[in-house]
Amino acid sequence: MNLKEEISKYDILTIIGAIADENNIKAYAVGGFVRDIILTRKIDDIDIVCLGKGIFLAEKVAKHLNVDNFAVYARFGTAMFKYNNLQIEFVGARKESYDRTSRKPIVEEGTFEDDQLRRDFTINTLAIALNKDNFGELINYLHGLEDLQNKIIKTPIDPRKTFSDDPLRMLRAIRFATQLNFKIDINTFEAIKEQKERIKIISQERIRDEINKILLSPKPSVGFKLLSETGLLALIMPFIENLKGKLQIGRFSHKDIFEHTLQVVDNVSQHSENIYLRWTALLHDIAKPQTKKFNSTLGFSFHGHEEIGARMVKKIFFDFKLPKDKVKYVEKLIRLHLRPIAIAQDVVSDSGVRRLAFESGEDFNDLMLLCRADITSHNPQKINEYLNNFDKVEKKVDEIIKKDFIRNLQPVITGEMIMKEFQLPPGPKVGKIKQLLKNAILNGEVENEYEKLYEYLNKIKKTFYER
Repeated sequence: MNLKEEISKYDILTIIGAIADENNIKAYAVGGFVRDIILTRKIDDIDIVCLGKGIFLAEKVAKHLNVDNFAVYARFGTAMFKYNNLQIEFVGARKESYDRTSRKPIVEEGTFEDDQLRRDFTINTLAIALNKDNFGELINYLHGLEDLQNKIIKTPIDPRKTFSDDPLRMLRAIRFATQLNFKIDINTFEAIKEQKERIKIISQERIRDEINKILLSPKPSVGFKLLSETGLLALIMPFIENLKGKLQIGRFSHKDIFEHTLQVVDNVSQHSENIYLRWTALLHDIAKPQTKKFNSTLGFSFHGHEEIGARMVKKIFFDFKLPKDKVKYVEKLIRLHLRPIAIAQDVVSDSGVRRLAFESGEDFNDLMLLCRADITSHNPQKINEYLNNFDKVEKKVDEIIKKDFIRNLQPVITGEMIMKEFQLPPGPKVGKIKQLLKNAILNGEVENEYEKLYEYLNKIKKTFYER
């Protein structure tokens, strides 16, 4: 790869180099930008390190470009702005030291070498010179290029110090290994295992962001297995770690729920970028350990795990500071994820499909994707049988449910009309009567038309008053 030619495609780098020369400043593009340009990955941001005041150089460049989104973070000695859909961040070369109770560093001016040594991994220590006299020259001070070529995640200094100083880097190591399909250096991996307890000083928001990036990787199971092997998973997501272990009593056995769960997550990831559908796949069986029962005749069962698992979602989302407006979506899919299987095993009835379509609503397709992903049997015949039955369920839905049918499943007779007809105040009795109407529609006993539904309501009314 001709790096000079590649970075010349980014006019912002030529501009920064020219302004740095005018002000007698040495400037470099560093870190993730250099790594990703060599790996030909998508570029979203560029980090600039200069020997001197980063904010000063940033101000000069921003003024030249006449940008209107310039921001300074004096406390951290950084400045940034957006240019051509790229976030450009400037910082002066620095060295860092840490208080053991915090991951926030004490920062002071340093040399270029100091700045390289403070970075998390050697693959992020690569730099490209931007000044005219050596524009495009690769700085490979800590052999990051070799580690990039060998697909190795390794720290530039003793990993025990790296992870003790900033424990978030342990998650970043696993995240990079998952995203890039790299291996973690043995010494680095052992250091994560030794320093794992340090993760307790990291905020849930930071942990969540790394988990999300692992979940959005091409094969998330890689990251979760590494988290488990290092001991981090038991500390940050014990409800997933607790799924581990194959169940075996006599002739009865049940697959390892942890391995099954990760396979479901990978299966979903092959078909959807929806991060919350991937979260659903990760959480869909979390209640199996507490619902596990054994019967000497029938073997293992987990009755109600879908309902209890759905109830666990709210707290997990709260703990990880995940969006509140996504809780109901994940709860619903977990609560319903066995329903299509149950329907598919029986004769597919119109009423069962209507009810499934109504309860899943606009998320029906996501539910069916989850259900297909949930079939992880090693028996090809069994897999084909389930998938064919799911095809029947979906075909039945297409036949029965028109574009606006789900909206029309809400009874045309409203709660206000029920209160007037029955002379009832607002309350649970009105809800029960409305549910009776809804059940009658879903079961195909009556059409959702005013006259027919009103006639059905009169039958209910007669029974109601007799009681």
